[in-house]
Amino acid sequence: MADTKERVIKIIAAQFDREPDTITETTDVANDLGADSLEIAELLLAFQEEFNIDIDDSEAQNLTTVGDVITQIDAKISGNPA
Repeated sequence: MADTKERVIKIIAAQFDREPDTITETTDVANDLGADSLEIAELLLAFQEEFNIDIDDSEAQNLTTVGDVITQIDAKISGNPA
């Protein structure tokens, strides 16, 4: 969903003080943005609040790129597991 993508990128851009157009679905949150474990945890909380979903630890471990995050959130919203 385009709306999900825009919202996810907006959250990431704000947290890492980046321009949204520099973040793509292939952006690796840890490697490209330099996110440490605390920043990743903060991101997950922001996504959960923004989309009113729960992301458990086992799901979070599979979220490497922005595209992974978008896919997981879309699956949660639609009720279909990713």
